[in-house]
Amino acid sequence: MSEKHLEIIPLGGMGEIGKNMFAFRYADEIMLVDGGLAFPDSHMPGIDLVIPRIDYLQQNASLIKGWVLTHGHEDHIGAIPYILPRLPRVPIYGAKLTLGLLKEKLSEFGVKEADLMLKEVTTDDRIKLSKYFTVDLFRMTHSIPDNSGMIIHTPVGRIVHTGDFKLEQHPTDGKPSHLSKLAQAGAEGALVLISDSTNAERPGQTTSEQEVASAIEKIVAAAKGRVFVTTFASHVHRVQNIVNIAEKHRRRVVMEGRSMVKYAQVAQNLGYLSLKDPLISTDEMGDLQDEQVLFMCTGSQGQPMSVLSRLALGTHAKLSLKAGDTVILSSSPIPGNEEAVNAVINRLYSLGVEVYYPPTYKVHASGHGSQEELKMIFNLVNPKYFLPWHGEPRHQINHARLAQALPNPPKRIIVAQNGDIIRVNKDEFKIGGKVPAGDVYVDGLGVGDINDEILLDRRTMSEDGILIITAVLHPEPHVELVSRGFVRTNRELENSIRGVALDVIEVGMREKRALEDIRDDMYSAVRKFVRKVTGRTPVLIPMLVD
Repeated sequence: MSEKHLEIIPLGGMGEIGKNMFAFRYADEIMLVDGGLAFPDSHMPGIDLVIPRIDYLQQNASLIKGWVLTHGHEDHIGAIPYILPRLPRVPIYGAKLTLGLLKEKLSEFGVKEADLMLKEVTTDDRIKLSKYFTVDLFRMTHSIPDNSGMIIHTPVGRIVHTGDFKLEQHPTDGKPSHLSKLAQAGAEGALVLISDSTNAERPGQTTSEQEVASAIEKIVAAAKGRVFVTTFASHVHRVQNIVNIAEKHRRRVVMEGRSMVKYAQVAQNLGYLSLKDPLISTDEMGDLQDEQVLFMCTGSQGQPMSVLSRLALGTHAKLSLKAGDTVILSSSPIPGNEEAVNAVINRLYSLGVEVYYPPTYKVHASGHGSQEELKMIFNLVNPKYFLPWHGEPRHQINHARLAQALPNPPKRIIVAQNGDIIRVNKDEFKIGGKVPAGDVYVDGLGVGDINDEILLDRRTMSEDGILIITAVLHPEPHVELVSRGFVRTNRELENSIRGVALDVIEVGMREKRALEDIRDDMYSAVRKFVRKVTGRTPVLIPMLVD
């Protein structure tokens, strides 16, 4: 009998940036890694968040033995509050900050800690998860503390999963990556390497946080008035550096924005953020002068309701920007957010403030390793097989090419998609099937009640409007039209549409056709006519009243 296979099943994070989630299955056991969300792109009007589809996990719920979290970023833990109620209660392992951020998120959903099995671990722990899965964690520097990679010991061999990482030379917290653990795994024999592909197209090494801090400090030192800084709220290392800079230049740190305040409070309470003076809000500023304050605020992605966007538009209830202010955008736009960020930057310029943003100024660095760092990891692990992960197809493919060009390339590389079942043992590494995978949309309080068909309708309405046709059949057939976003009042066009609809209704009534058939014929005829006359295809809603 041939050796059994381990199945590696990405449910998110393959071919995309965001909603990272893995299921590892051997025999009758499943181990989960992460449960992240993604933010909607411009083709998803009205959608708030995107989370992974977990049909496969629900169908095999009894096999799930535990959940291991790499770190506390939204794209790795943000979907858990939505997913957790649909899965069995199993141990969830994470480092102190990761679990602290997760608890904060779950509390907003009314989930009590007593109802969970949260297991705090360090980034150097061994987790005996189940009969077939043992996990050795190892610290990897990233843009948030308590970030782990993992060596997953399975009956078929060692699987090395880097997690998100950059090989930071001067980590803010003084804690470097545990590269010795990677080297040990490589020396003992690594079957598969799963590695972060985000910056696989970028040559060299990723800019250090120390360089970013130096660039920000020069700007703050030269600023005469108020300073506003926006960055990712979860970028605790960056937040700490900015706090240090503010304190050095005798500025009080004012926090604005719900997520910024929430993350800072959790990080401070758990000992990951140190401050000489307490953080204050705008209401607590008192008589501080302009040169005595530094605001940290939300809005790094141009979100419409964020603090920076409202400041740029002049709609903030308590603050307004003025000439002499300095604004630093210490972040890069997530793909799809470029237009929104550029709009905010242009608006800031028009207000007469000084604006600093990447790549023009070195005020941001990626949290992901570039090509030289990816090569170093690969050479340390020296895997038999390679699975590039955490990236769009171009990132995965360029990571694969990078690995192939090394002196000791892997025997096989798979550029996988979400839902692929990657079957592996010491002799095989192949895609052996597919599980349901894809996007589940979160819109307001609804989870999964929006599908691609509804999004298509939304896009169509935003592009061509909506036309509602109500046909009353008795006593005499007549047609009423209501349109929104279609055309401005045009009596001639409206009368023509009524005429087309009435012709279909009269024929249908003479032939004594079913009401549903008359309605469908009216829909087809009006749609064809509108398309021919206007070149548009509005969302068309036909209704018959008998």
